[in-house]
Amino acid sequence: MAEKKNYYEILCVDKKATPDQIKSAYRKLAMKYHPDRNQGDEAAAEKFKEINEANEVLSDEQKRAAYDYELEHPGMGGFGGGFGGFEGGFGGFEDIFSSIFGGGFGGATRSAQSEVGEDIQKEMTLSFMDAAKGCTKTLSYMRNEPCQACKSTGAKDGVRFSSCSRCGGKGIIQTVQNTMFGRTIRQSACPDCSGTGRTIDEKCPECKGKGWQRKETEVTFTIPAGVDEKSYIKKRGYGQAAQRGGMPGDLIVTFRIEPHKLFLRKGFDLLVDLPISFRLAALGGTVKVPTLDDTFDFTIPEGTQSGQVFTIRGKGIKSARGGTGNLILKVFVEVPTKITRDQKKKIEALYDDVELKQYDKMKRYSENVESFYGKKPFSKQ
Repeated sequence: MAEKKNYYEILCVDKKATPDQIKSAYRKLAMKYHPDRNQGDEAAAEKFKEINEANEVLSDEQKRAAYDYELEHPGMGGFGGGFGGFEGGFGGFEDIFSSIFGGGFGGATRSAQSEVGEDIQKEMTLSFMDAAKGCTKTLSYMRNEPCQACKSTGAKDGVRFSSCSRCGGKGIIQTVQNTMFGRTIRQSACPDCSGTGRTIDEKCPECKGKGWQRKETEVTFTIPAGVDEKSYIKKRGYGQAAQRGGMPGDLIVTFRIEPHKLFLRKGFDLLVDLPISFRLAALGGTVKVPTLDDTFDFTIPEGTQSGQVFTIRGKGIKSARGGTGNLILKVFVEVPTKITRDQKKKIEALYDDVELKQYDKMKRYSENVESFYGKKPFSKQ
């Protein structure tokens, strides 16, 4: 006697699974192993049959109760004949498929319009300024372009078709199988017409019946201001042609942004390292600061410290969705590396006049160093 199938394991659910959990598990598995998505795969077809068989039992309260009893008491019941005969289709799969893919099975053909070509992905390098301010670019690439002569149908003039004799123009065929539960009707795409319901009488001389031609395609598109490294743009219908007159896929262009000599970018903010002299930091003054379009005068306040950050609102990158980022300045005080003997004397004189020991931060620093090392960090205090 053959070992009884465990329908709970087949649906990957627990024995205490609720009807909703069983329904959800069935839908996922039915979608994965449906014959129309696994044409020619006998293992998938067998798996799909098992999934439907398990669902027919576990989704029915009375059948499930009888099945559970036999699992717990093997050989005590006639599970195989205890339910009577029934005719099973896809157990609700038609509704699932229709809601997701826009088409069902019963009487409706899997038309050519349900076919969609593959997407094409390309990478484009943009300058920092083009990415920040927006631009227009043209891209050339090779693809399977829909044949215009036959409207990508593969038939001469797009009309040289006949109704498929095998499926009668429905695009589907039915196979009846007798199972332990009764008769099961299986529907699948017609292999003669690939589910279109029609066969080509005369092939298109331009594409030799393929429905597409290998050509170079050129597309121009506008890149909005503010695109970044992870940004992409999609052009619908510029991907690979589909078979049998279906919709072509999309062109997806991702961007790589070149670095800039002056600017760094953080979102829509611009970051600038601004070197200034010791004199400007100490006394304050005006300095030219760059933006994406021009420069402007910025006032450095007296006593500015190296590493100090200033934010100028609205001077960053404009977003295509509205709003503008900020310009963030980080000041670095440049100290001369080479000075003359005369310059050294002047600095020392200035050093004595300023009386550095009066500055709180330096005073605290000096006291900490002296207490730790036993000597002062500055020779003149």
